[in-house]
Amino acid sequence: MRTISDSMTSALAQGAAKFCHVWLIERSDGVTLGFTDHDRALRFLGVDCQAQSGLTAGAANVDIGEAGSVAVSGVISSDAIGAEDIVAGLYDAATLRVYTVDWSAPSEYLLTGAGTLARLECRGGVAEGGSFIAHVEGPAAQLDRVIGRRFGFLCDAALGDARCGLTGTLPAATCDKRYSTCLNIFDNVLNFRGFPDLPGEDFLTIYPRSGEVMDGTSRQQSAGR
Repeated sequence: MRTISDSMTSALAQGAAKFCHVWLIERSDGVTLGFTDHDRALRFLGVDCQAQSGLTAGAANVDIGEAGSVAVSGVISSDAIGAEDIVAGLYDAATLRVYTVDWSAPSEYLLTGAGTLARLECRGGVAEGGSFIAHVEGPAAQLDRVIGRRFGFLCDAALGDARCGLTGTLPAATCDKRYSTCLNIFDNVLNFRGFPDLPGEDFLTIYPRSGEVMDGTSRQQSAGR
């Protein structure tokens, strides 16, 4: 839950004429850059925020705090975000915080979102006037990341890598990661890295029926095979 001071609450109730947005980007090397959509530069939390440069006001329309991954676009400024720094990866994994600020009294502000720059792409070369696309991840993006292995029907190795084990000249056919392909096309089933005998979605509804032979042969009929 966000805590809003009484003075900020009162200012918000009077309208948005006194407010602007501020973005603070803290790079992994400790450098912090500030940007604002106000028409003048702003000193905020000890950072000189450049006016109308770097990021666009469109970024303020995204609630990064709730988002998984969002994209923010802007224009490269030679004295703000340099294309060479983007190419060098100085903005990778940088922290981005978005504020609503009373420009007449910058001590009055509200943190509206925070996230991490997954990557910052440079477009249009290093010449001034190019553009960038910032891919911002909010807290929900952590839920989309794969940690460890996924248990599924399909093989999770890459054709020809160490886990796959195939070396030399491979058949022209592509690998669709299925057990049958590994067995019949590549003859490499001993290195199959999937789980073809996992129970399917109908597992909970299966029950013994009179007259059926329960000898384990049903494993050959799994959806993963």
